[in-house]
Amino acid sequence: MNNKQITIVEVAREAGVSIATVSNVLNKRNVPMAPETAAKVEEAAARLGYRRNTVAASLSRRKTNELGLLLPGFGGYYGQFAEAMELTAHRHGYHLSVYATGSDPEREQRHLETLLERRVDGLFCHGMAMKPESVGRIVRGGSPLVLFNAWEWPEDLAVAAVNLDFAGASAEAVRHLVERGCRTVYYAGTSKALMIDRQRRLGFRREADRLGDQVRTGMIHSEAGDPEEQVTTAAAEALAEGGPVGILAFDDRMALRILGRLLQAGIRVPEEVKLLGINNEWFSAAAYPTLTSMSIPYEKQAELAIHRLLSHLGEAEDGKDLPQAKGEVTVPLELTPRRSTEA
Repeated sequence: MNNKQITIVEVAREAGVSIATVSNVLNKRNVPMAPETAAKVEEAAARLGYRRNTVAASLSRRKTNELGLLLPGFGGYYGQFAEAMELTAHRHGYHLSVYATGSDPEREQRHLETLLERRVDGLFCHGMAMKPESVGRIVRGGSPLVLFNAWEWPEDLAVAAVNLDFAGASAEAVRHLVERGCRTVYYAGTSKALMIDRQRRLGFRREADRLGDQVRTGMIHSEAGDPEEQVTTAAAEALAEGGPVGILAFDDRMALRILGRLLQAGIRVPEEVKLLGINNEWFSAAAYPTLTSMSIPYEKQAELAIHRLLSHLGEAEDGKDLPQAKGEVTVPLELTPRRSTEA
């Protein structure tokens, strides 16, 4: 068996190009080059079985082309965002290692140690997962950090924060319900996602204050018991005074549970209650009636996060519609109307 390590010199000879050209192609450098030339190098490398020595490359260039992402878990929004981040990183020539912390400080520390030992070029983290002491270690270690969905972090701890506009989405949801005749609107939230829930409540309250006497509003949270049952009871009582009643749920999963409770209670959706969720998960279009939701632009948030980091590293190209300023950037959600609010 031939265990000889193939070098870029041999790849250059096989492809009939210079060693510099091979290096540019294999390291995915952004230099002018004919597509045919790049293809010739990649085909030669594949024929010879060339494998890039990432350790040697990182030592010589002080760059690993590795990025790290820490988030609470892989379910729902987090899983879809992680996939969008991985695809975006790959498109920019980077490998992304993704770890779920379960919001457990011990797991977070272990994953963080692994990423820092691998000398990743940058880190991404969900605002709720990272503990302040961990952030301090990252900053002291010199690895640039980009946060997503972090609303109250000191700017000196991170390169940027790319936040979904959940407050704006909640305000738009209230307007959508009121425009469809709802004069009583409830928000059903959860204490399990404190900061994200707070943003939703902020937008809900802001729009309610703006509307004034035009609408009655109420907030129901899971910490006070079963929110689905409480919302159903509140909706039934409000219907006695005239409907329809509007309900904004924390996310589509809660909206689906509320939908089931309403139907069990004999309350018609959307004729008597108009129901709206957030995240636009796949089952929202399969429910009956289908659920109106606020859609998250995963690819846009991922592109902004990667672009912010690469800009800090001096590697980002000018992107269309991508803000260049440091600090926080807010990504709006998009209303996807369906049957649950359309009578």
